This record gives sequence, C-alpha cells and structure tokens, in this order.
Amino acid sequence: MATKTPARGRRRAPSKMERAAGKAAALQKPRVILALLLLLALICVMLLDGYLRSEIGNDARVRDGAAYDKVPEKILDGGPILSFVNGAAKTQSVPKKTIVLTFDDGPTANWTPEVLKVLEENDVEATFFMVGSMVSRYPGVVKTLVDQGNEVGIHTFTHVDLSYQSTARLQRELKQTQLALAGAAGVTTTLFRAPYSSEISAVDNYSWPVYKELGSLGYTSVFVDTDSDDWKKPGVSKIVQWATPKKNQGAIVLLHDAGGDRSQTVEALGAYIKKMKAKGYTFTTVSGAQAKLNRSAAQASGTGSANGSATGSGNGSATGSATGSNLPPGQQAGGGQANGQQAGPGSAGAGASGAAQAAQRKATGATLYEGKALVYAVAVAEWVVPALSWFLVVVGVAVMGRFGMMLILARRHYRQRNRSRGRGGKFSWGPTVTRPVTVIVPAYNEKECIANTLKSLAKSTHPIEIIVVDDGSEDNTSEIAESLGMPNVRVIRQENAGKPAALNNGVRNASYDIVVMMDGDTVFEPDAVHQLVQPFADPEIGAVAGNAKVGNRATMIGAWQHIEYVMGFNLDRRMYDLLRCMPTIPGAIGAFRRDAVLEVGGMSEDTLAEDTDITIAMHRAGWRVVYQEHARAWTEAPGSLKQLWSQRYRWSYGTMQALWKHRKSLTDKGPSGRFGRVGMPLVVLFQIVTPVFAPLIDVFTLYSMIFVDFQAALLAWLAVLAVQLICAAYAFRLDREKYRYLAMLPLQQLAYRQMMYLVLIHSCVTALTGGRLRWQKLKRTGEVGTPAGVS
Repeated sequence: MATKTPARGRRRAPSKMERAAGKAAALQKPRVILALLLLLALICVMLLDGYLRSEIGNDARVRDGAAYDKVPEKILDGGPILSFVNGAAKTQSVPKKTIVLTFDDGPTANWTPEVLKVLEENDVEATFFMVGSMVSRYPGVVKTLVDQGNEVGIHTFTHVDLSYQSTARLQRELKQTQLALAGAAGVTTTLFRAPYSSEISAVDNYSWPVYKELGSLGYTSVFVDTDSDDWKKPGVSKIVQWATPKKNQGAIVLLHDAGGDRSQTVEALGAYIKKMKAKGYTFTTVSGAQAKLNRSAAQASGTGSANGSATGSGNGSATGSATGSNLPPGQQAGGGQANGQQAGPGSAGAGASGAAQAAQRKATGATLYEGKALVYAVAVAEWVVPALSWFLVVVGVAVMGRFGMMLILARRHYRQRNRSRGRGGKFSWGPTVTRPVTVIVPAYNEKECIANTLKSLAKSTHPIEIIVVDDGSEDNTSEIAESLGMPNVRVIRQENAGKPAALNNGVRNASYDIVVMMDGDTVFEPDAVHQLVQPFADPEIGAVAGNAKVGNRATMIGAWQHIEYVMGFNLDRRMYDLLRCMPTIPGAIGAFRRDAVLEVGGMSEDTLAEDTDITIAMHRAGWRVVYQEHARAWTEAPGSLKQLWSQRYRWSYGTMQALWKHRKSLTDKGPSGRFGRVGMPLVVLFQIVTPVFAPLIDVFTLYSMIFVDFQAALLAWLAVLAVQLICAAYAFRLDREKYRYLAMLPLQQLAYRQMMYLVLIHSCVTALTGGRLRWQKLKRTGEVGTPAGVS
C-alpha cells in the first residue's frame, strides 16, 4: 500500500503501532527498575544475614602471648573495672563478699531465657555482655532481660579481636551494637568487655591502645576476677568450684549464655548462687558494684550521701561523660553526670532498677528509630534467607529430578520412535499419509527471508499447497513471493492484524484437511512436510510439533540458542510427548488438522504465545499432540542480545498468559484434563517457578564462593554443570548434532542463562503489575539459506 510523504515542515502524526510501541516502552522501564530493585533488596538481605552470622567481614584471628611492657603496672595489678577520668586510667575492684555475675556471647533463644529464669528464682541480677549481631537476632530476649532488672554491656557486634582492627572498625562495632540494643530494649550502655579478654593482667601492648580509645569514648571496660571455664563443659561441680573467689574476696565472675550447650552452666548457676549466699555473699551488677564503691568512698570522705557524687571515681566519669561518636545522641543526653547524679532511678533506662542499671541510658530520637529499623531488617533477613535456602534446596532437587526424568523418558522416546525390529516390529504411525496438505506462511516484512523459505518448500517431497499471508508488510514481501513464479503458491494480502489473524486467514483459505504452519524466516528440509504429517495416520492425533533447529549458529549468541534448542526444547518435547501433555507446538514448524483448529476457535489473539495457546486448547478438546523428531526446519534465531530479550520476553509473558487463560484445565475430567493434571504443573514448575528462583541459586553460589567456602561452592557448581553437560551431550547424540558446540555450555551457564532468567523475572513483574505487550517484529538478515548449508 502506497504511503504519502508528509508535507515539508509538518510533523507526521505517529501511527497506531508507533503509539503502542511508545506506551509499551514507557511501561517497561519502571518494571525493569522494579525487578532490579527486588534483586538488590535480596542481595542486601543476604549480605546482612551473612554479616550477622560472621560470614562477611569475619576475622577469626586471636592474639596471644604479646608483650605488655607498654602497659602501666598499676593497670596490670589493678582491679577488673577500667575507666578513664580526664584521660587518666583508673581501675576498681569489687567490694568484698560481693559477686558480679557476667555472661558473655549472648543472647540466645534457648539458653539466655534459662539463665534469666534461674536469676529470677534466686532474686539475683547480672550483667550480660552481648554480641550486637545476636542482640539484633533475638531482641525479645534482650527486652525481657532488661525489664527483669539485669544490666547490658557491649561485647562488639561480630565478636572480633579488636587488637587487630582499625579505629574505624572499633567504632563501627560499638555503634552497631548500641543501635541493636536501642532497637531491642530501648537502651544504650557505657559498659564494654572485649572478646577473648580475661583478667586485666592479660592486657598487652596491642590491646592497651584499644582500651584507651574506649576510655576516650566514655566506655568502662570490664574484665574478670574468676573464670568458670564453663565453655569447657567440665561438669557442674567444677564450674561452681572455679567460679568461687578465694578468701571472701569480691569478684566479677565469667559465665556464658551462648556458644553451644549451656545446660551445665544453667544447672551450676543455681547451685552457685545458693552456695555463695550461704557464705554471706551478695549479688549485684557492674554498676551496682560501682555504686557500692562510690558510697564507700563518699562515706569515707564524709562529703557524700548514700548516692554520692564521687565525680573522681571511675564510675562517675566513665559511665556519664561519653561524648564520642559511638555513643548515640540518646545516650549523650546524660553526659557529664555521675551515676548518683542522674535525674532519678527510673530515667536510667527502660525498665531500669536504679544503681543496678546505672550504666544504661534510655535511647531516644534517631538512635531509637535506627535501632528499630536494624532489628526489623534483621528479622526480615532471619526469615527470608533460611526460607529461601530451604526452598532452593527443594528447587535444586526438583531440577535434578527433572534432568533425570528427561534423560530416561527421552531415551525411551527415541528407542520407541526409531524402533526397527524387536517386539512389535518397526515403529509406524499407521498407513503412510500421502495426500496433499496446505502450508501456511504468515509474513510481515520478510523480504530478506521469504525467497529462501519458499525455495525450500519447492523441494518438498510431499505434495503441498503454499499460502503466503502478507500481514500488511511495508516492504515488497508479497511481490518477492509472486515473482518466484511457483505454481503452487498463493499470496493473500490483508491489513496488518498480527500473526494469529494471518494464520486464521490461511486456515480459512486452505484447500486440504491438514495444515502446516511455519514462520516466514524458516527453511524446511525436503522431507520435513512428509515426516511432519505422518502422525495424522492416527485419528486421535490433532497436532504435531516438528524439530526446530537454529540455522545461524556461527555466532556466540546463535551457538547458545542452538544448545538451548537441542537440549531444552527437544529433550523437553520428547518427555512431554510420552507424558501426553505437550505444552507448545513451535511456530517454526507445526501441523494441525484443519477441523481441529476450527473446532477450538482458531489461533487466538488473547495471548502473545498463540502457539502455546492453540496447543493447550487442542489438549482440552481431547486431541493428542505429539512430537516428530524427523521433521526438521531451520530458523533464524535473534542475532543480538536486544532482539533475543524482546523475543524471549514475549515468549515468557505469552506462556504465562496462555497458562492463566487455560487455568480451568486443572479441573477438566477425562483425557481432555490430562494437560491440566500433568502438563500444567510441570510447565509452571519448570518453566516459570524454577527459572524465576534459579538466579537465587547463582546468587547463593557466588555468595558462598566469596564469603563461605570457595572450594565447596565451586565443586557444587561444577557438579551441576557436569549434569547439564551430560544431558546436553545426550540430546546432541539423539539429534545427531556435532559436539563441538558444547564447548560453549559453561559460558552459556554464566551469561546466557542469567539473561534468560532475568527475562522471565521481567515477564513475571509485567504480569503481576497488569502490563500488556504488543507483538514485536524481529529484524531478519536472511542468512539461513538451504538446510544443506548448515553445519
């Protein structure tokens, strides 16, 4: 149809197709961004979970046996409470007959509540030095602990030896743990205990600068007097014995509420408390012990009261003067005050009980909200990552099962269809079909390919009628078809209405009861039509899928698609054929009974995958659909990544549309319901669900390689690749293809497969957001000529 040239200087109004393309492009960009944001969110969740579990940023180094000549002797010989007043270090010891129970490495969901139960039963409070990552994972336990009147201290966020870490890492560990405490219990703290620390005499030249930095930030560092060594699980009596101080001395006692089975610790705790109370000991927290010291100092000087100001004491400055960046604003509000000078016992923290929790501050403002955000994010990661891990295990098992099923059924299919002797004799569909058939070639702007397509049909060994339906081409497609002068070719022109309309037009004008449908860029082998129509000797068969081959396989993209066609499509079709639930007849080569097509309403325009749509409709109408491997056609696959994305995006989205359209097949009864009972679940599981989540397997694998165990993750990936290689090699053997293309398989798994997964995710996002796509015409080169030229 002639087009008018627009007047000079005037802007031509966009056509309907151009407007549709513009709308589609405008809609796709936000969906791509949404898909990428979802992927980014998943990666962030995984990184957060890995950081919490010390899989990311973990430093397992522990320093031992270092020199200590740079540490002041008065510190090495001092008490277990180290604070800094105006830059000067000062230590304090616990008063006589006073026990400070401290628990490290928690909290945990199982043992910390057991410890709290024993403490509550004995009316005793303790100080818990908590790992920030554990706090964020078990916020409810921390809230209960604080509300019960116990005290919290920092034990870093990831339990690293700080003597190996930079100042920035130190400050980050502190700040993150403070945020975790704020989010979990609404408090922050000025107490600190370094991982792997013990008595203060063990401070060395490498850790001493760390403690000075902590002091400058307003933290009080807490060491131990007696170590129960409960982590060794020596037995209840030994734990009680080793935790008992000598000669009625006061002591800070070290126990653990995390790090493995703590049943001995829990049992020993009750016995220890009863034993020490019987000896006249009292129990308190670190802050409670400091308050005792402050009162004693005030009484000795005669200048204080029971609550004393004692600003020169270690506790007064160390817990109240924090001004460093690692003490959040909510904590700094009380800066400059001693414990005894605070506004009141209740203001020290959420659920505070006076001096026993004096080191705690109520978290407010940004600190509180950032802490809650951290706790919520961790809760999401704690649920999402394990759930995905188990789900991916199920997906992995399903994929491996599918590979096994494909190999078994493909071998059975091949042996059945290529049987030349044995029980039952040579395989046959029935009497040879020799009657003429109609070949329908829908064409839209196929000037590069139409001549090769028709010339290949001219060599057909089966009598055929060829109908070329020109769907409003804007090039000279129809003129080229007519210029060939082939007597059995009819050219039908129609206004542009899409491929389904063109096929339906061809079906209506067909002269014979069997119609073969192909694409305008496809080249048939001489016996392709004859082989394709032989299954119609069986009256139960309503449609036949042929064997589509990639003709332009010389490029990397073409080779990748060649592997996919041979391994994925054809192995799948063999399997589905035996299961009698073929989901798709390829548009490149397929045959139908004309009456069956008309019976189901023809090629539908409801979806973008009209080939899948008509195939499922045939199943539901009670017809059998089979695969004929010997009917081969060569098609031109997309030659660029952009075109490949467009094609597969349309295929994936169209398949989803077709499945949704025929969702009621799940409840169909009898033979017509076989696709719903067998085919639909298989297609949904292996063509939608599994590929959608498959990128997660790759993300988890990459994550494991970088942060967990590179060798184990690599071996697992290579094992999966080996299984895929075996399947691909067997598929190539069945199709008599050359194995050299399999050298591209590893790279296909690394690059091409990821792209296909992203395409499917993009399609899912489009479907979930209610988007619609238009038919997209791929650019053709016409490089697929005669089949003989393909190697």
